[in-house]
Amino acid sequence: MELRHLKYFLKLAEELSFVRAADKLFISQPPLSRQIKELETELGATLFERNNKRVILTDAGKYYQKEIQELIQNLERINLTTKKISENQSGDFRIAYVSSTFSGDISKLIQFLSNKYPYVNFRLYEVPTVKQIAALEEGKIDFGIIRSPLHSPKIDSKLWFKDSFSLVFNRNLYDIHSEADLVHLKEETFVFFNKDYAPHFHDALLQICAQYGFKPQVVHESNNISSIIQLVKNGLGISIVPTAIKKSHNYPELEFVELKKTALFTDILLATPKGNPSKIAQEAIGFLTS
Repeated sequence: MELRHLKYFLKLAEELSFVRAADKLFISQPPLSRQIKELETELGATLFERNNKRVILTDAGKYYQKEIQELIQNLERINLTTKKISENQSGDFRIAYVSSTFSGDISKLIQFLSNKYPYVNFRLYEVPTVKQIAALEEGKIDFGIIRSPLHSPKIDSKLWFKDSFSLVFNRNLYDIHSEADLVHLKEETFVFFNKDYAPHFHDALLQICAQYGFKPQVVHESNNISSIIQLVKNGLGISIVPTAIKKSHNYPELEFVELKKTALFTDILLATPKGNPSKIAQEAIGFLTS
């Protein structure tokens, strides 16, 4: 069995047409049919049911497709990592973060890494946690700054810090003095993260309001913390945000009240693809946690 057998199989499983698959593989149909038959013979399993009208995957074929896709992804990740090691840490190093964690610390991290590895291009992306997890699993990013929970056997992580939650509002429009005043806000307009963008974070915010005996009237949603803060700053509502946001959005119009009684926290994790030997990633973790 050779790698080309697997690639030919995946393309046919995707197209379910020998004609289309052969065309996209830039080969003729007879060699493709022969390679697939050789693969099935070696496996001792029928992967496709085919006749003159259609090609479909068997149950064995569906299982094989799923496993081989994962195998090819891992192989691509291994090849990419090997290339980075061979190039002595040149090329690109991709760092992703969620918008609610961007701060001067991340800017200082990029400066630190750039000075230490002058031949590396450090690329910074704002990516939600759910998409970061997928990208880390596939080796599309090298280092992620995400919010828990994280459930993936393909990712290593280390706690950066625990973040509490704070009520944020325009101090010129609301007379709020302590977290106890939160119980009086059930009629107010709230600005929250979009549920599809940050489902766990969105649920945590609803849980906080429930502890104070009400369901918030969510009128505005956003998938970017800067947009949420701007809406609050402009008087279009109030919000509950990670306390660390205050460091990078400390505007004179805004007041932050930490919600200590909720006992709810969100873990900020530093994540890398599992088994990644990247020295740069380890330097980044060491810098942020020191």
